[in-house]
Amino acid sequence: MQTLAQRLAQYAVGVDFSCLPPAVVHEVKRRVIDSLGCALGAWEAEPCAIARRVASKFCTERGATIWGTGHRVPPDWAVFANGCLVRYLDFNDTYLSKEPAHPSDNIAAAFAVAETFSTSGSDLIAAIALGYEIQCRLCDTASLRARGWDHVTYVALSSALLSARLLDLDAERTEHAVNIAGVSAGSLRQSRVGELSHWKAATVAHAARRGIFAALAAAEGMTGPAPIFEGVMGFEKLVSQAPLGAIVLQRDDFMILKTSIKFWPAEYHSQSAIHAALALRKQIANVAEIESVTVQSHDAAVDIIGSEPEKWCPQNRETADHSLPYIVAAALADGEITDRQFAPERFSDPALLALVQRVKVERDAELSALYSETVANTVTVRLRDGRVLRERVDDPPGHAHNPLSDSQLEAKFHALADARLGPERAAALLREAWRLETLADVGVIPRLLVLP
Repeated sequence: MQTLAQRLAQYAVGVDFSCLPPAVVHEVKRRVIDSLGCALGAWEAEPCAIARRVASKFCTERGATIWGTGHRVPPDWAVFANGCLVRYLDFNDTYLSKEPAHPSDNIAAAFAVAETFSTSGSDLIAAIALGYEIQCRLCDTASLRARGWDHVTYVALSSALLSARLLDLDAERTEHAVNIAGVSAGSLRQSRVGELSHWKAATVAHAARRGIFAALAAAEGMTGPAPIFEGVMGFEKLVSQAPLGAIVLQRDDFMILKTSIKFWPAEYHSQSAIHAALALRKQIANVAEIESVTVQSHDAAVDIIGSEPEKWCPQNRETADHSLPYIVAAALADGEITDRQFAPERFSDPALLALVQRVKVERDAELSALYSETVANTVTVRLRDGRVLRERVDDPPGHAHNPLSDSQLEAKFHALADARLGPERAAALLREAWRLETLADVGVIPRLLVLP
């Protein structure tokens, strides 16, 4: 019987731009635009600046650009800097299944390899679609967080496969790339537990580094340990602790169409709660009137962003944007969720924190049963005059069942990019991204990202 690594390799080799339906091509371009906007919006964030400084210690004539600069580095270092940018604001897209994930984390990896080897835009699109397929299909197959591992573990595998595809490796060398990536893929869930750190954004960029490096090594003939998944000390025994052979690999049901774009810069399980809280705020004259708030949610939201004591008193942005009680309180108090709500002066405000303490998070069996087909939250506000206000939202704006229009996506992009590039250069970048499949060399995109 074929090993899983062999199946993944053969599947990856067969993915080509010509097999992608127009809807998938269009969706890839939408995700590229969304990711570039998120990256520009995160430019000044401290972890992103640190990642740039680390990567900038290296240089090469043939490599990939650190976004925002003209500095070229080896592709695995480029993805470390650029992947942090895409991920930091917690504003990039999401896929929800047995394992939640942010599949646009593959985009910085694909750009790093594609730019290094002067790949066409159509090949880049195919590689990104492949990355989405692999990561999302793995998320459908087995949960990692339930076993103490972080979702970015799967990115090491997806980025290895998309890199191998961009390098035009045959099935044998692609299999070795998977084996090399898989043996060191594990990332501990501790990166997203309790009080969070800078590494929350960096961990996926580091996972993508491992995937790119594995493909580069395999391209030169390096062999990897096998069978990496089924072996007695392999991935299934030690990491997934469940067989992955049931993964579905097909070419007529593309996973990118099932993923969701975020409308607000916060952990995805809070998106419907934000929408509900903002709707309720219109009925509240003064937030001082709020006696208590109850958020009824599904198990995934409670486990990830609504159960640990640190979530009721966040000490940094990383924890605040992963705190269901803080996010709901901020939406009720401010009538918005933007970057401003995650500034230190806001998440440390005594009045806002007092409201956070009045937020209770409860598990709801009905909502848990509906997950992940919907990501519903019910927010109930009890006012001091005895009134009770309640709002339930199932599919917030941007959800796969309630997608953003292209014009809404462009508005999000400009809100993030204009302050960095200026409106004219941001518009030029947008035009090139919309015609990505026509580009002979994807290097035009990083050149438009250089900050004034």
